[in-house]
Amino acid sequence: MQVAAQKVVTIEYTLKDDAGEVLDSSDGGEPLSYIHGAGNIVPGLEKALDGKNVGDAITTKVAPEEGYGARDEELIQKIPSRKLPDKKAKVGGRYRVQTSEGPTVVLVTAIAGDYVTIDANHPLAGMTLHFEVKVVGVREPTSEELQHGHVHGAGGHHH
Repeated sequence: MQVAAQKVVTIEYTLKDDAGEVLDSSDGGEPLSYIHGAGNIVPGLEKALDGKNVGDAITTKVAPEEGYGARDEELIQKIPSRKLPDKKAKVGGRYRVQTSEGPTVVLVTAIAGDYVTIDANHPLAGMTLHFEVKVVGVREPTSEELQHGHVHGAGGHHH
């Protein structure tokens, strides 16, 4: 069975940055399963996997526009530190905050008095992503997986 829209695809992968540093990998863990075409992985990787078969291995480079997007300087803001859930915020800390578009995770990049500078960009925004991927499985999704838009583990998924 080929990788195609509405199929559950299972991959082993390694993600590296431009310098060759490993950012994420399934090595030593479980492979990643997702529904192809449901927006569960970055668009550039999904396009590179389209039409592949079990056993196929690919190496692909994904530009920021097809990955996590370009960095948006408007997502860097100075806010009162009291707006963070942790009153002892640290530079480099990640915190979940409520925004007008719902909850999001932000990175604290600076602290000055009662104010913190936060960055709500995805950590991989603006980066070219280098993937090494092997397709290890392709199957039909269950009706529940299609309805929920993501893959469920053994025994089903409970919301």
